[in-house]
Amino acid sequence: MAFDAKLRAAVAVAGIAMALGCAAARADEVPLVTGVQWTQSSAELKKAYLVGIANLAQVEQAYGTPSPAPDTQSIVPRMVRGLRGQTLDSVREGLDRWYAANPGRLQRPVLETIWFEMVVPGLRKAP
Repeated sequence: MAFDAKLRAAVAVAGIAMALGCAAARADEVPLVTGVQWTQSSAELKKAYLVGIANLAQVEQAYGTPSPAPDTQSIVPRMVRGLRGQTLDSVREGLDRWYAANPGRLQRPVLETIWFEMVVPGLRKAP
């Protein structure tokens, strides 16, 4: 319980700091988290990053529109279906394995790796 509260607080602080720091940044200036940063991060930081992505998806689903956005307007419904059955730890472990098996591809963004290595295969299995 205490760890969850600390993790939530850390994610909230990091999100606010990032929002304030990036508010004036143009889209082409917003850095992508790649395998370089991923492989250099602690398990707690990796989990915080994944919690942020999960929270972003939850916020879009809850507050984006009165009805769920169709697949043509948002990637979130596909991401949710493709990651069904995954946990934060299983995604973290999957990313760790993928970057360890592909050390020459550390420049690949983490979100791209999640999408093509987890979401897309998950969509093929989804009903």
